Amino acid sequence: MKLPFKVNLEGKVAVVTGGAGVLTSAIGEALAKCGAKVALVDRNLEAAEKLAKEMSDKGLTVKAYAADVLDREILEECNEKIMADFGSCDILINGAGGNSPRATTDDEEFDKTKEGIKTFFDLDASGIEFVLHLNYLGTLIPTQVFAKDMANKEGCSILNISSMNAFTPLTKIPAYSAAKAGISNFTQWMATYFAKAGIRCNAIAPGFFATTQNKTLLFNEDGSPTPRTDKILKGTPMNRFGEPEELIGATLLLCDSNAASFITGIVIPIDGGFAAYSGV
Repeated sequence: MKLPFKVNLEGKVAVVTGGAGVLTSAIGEALAKCGAKVALVDRNLEAAEKLAKEMSDKGLTVKAYAADVLDREILEECNEKIMADFGSCDILINGAGGNSPRATTDDEEFDKTKEGIKTFFDLDASGIEFVLHLNYLGTLIPTQVFAKDMANKEGCSILNISSMNAFTPLTKIPAYSAAKAGISNFTQWMATYFAKAGIRCNAIAPGFFATTQNKTLLFNEDGSPTPRTDKILKGTPMNRFGEPEELIGATLLLCDSNAASFITGIVIPIDGGFAAYSGV
């Protein structure tokens, strides 16, 4: 990975939840390349450890930790381990999140003549609940755990991961769209709440990036693009998906207490122009 620019994060401890993900692991590596000691926190410890080793082999200070962002007790234990290894958190990346097939419709608009597909009326309430909990509570609970040690500590920041569908909901995924809208709102709430405690709180809103989680929506089994992918690219002026490294510039800016010392409560779109295009 080539950094677009480098900020000085020497001595900082960065905690990245969902750290084994495609986008979050890129963020974690970038923070480490800027000198931070990075804790990759993920339910999948094996995947996180593999990434941590790859980064450590590059001379970076990175370690993997197992935790579920919806389990406060386990997160508290995780925090204690990170404290023992690196010290208290300075930068929190709330990267855990995602969607579920149980909260996804097969159709983009209701047509009662279509049979044998999952419509809005067939969505599983438990699936909706899971997505809302994973994204919203999966941001709130880690913040409760890690921000306690960040309060009144110089140069601390929290970065949440929102989405472009927080601005305009996408078809098929009502729960995920609502959850990410909640993250944008929560980011503003956090910014206000923690302002006098010296913690800046911002978010980035990725547009369309090809990841493990959305590959079934974007690509067929043979690797060819789905009709949804065609619509996405036609609606994206840059006519392509984003690359994980293209999140790094905004991330480093927002995490650097020197460059962004008066920036809090904002959500930066990183979408190749998707939000700017009206379709005409």
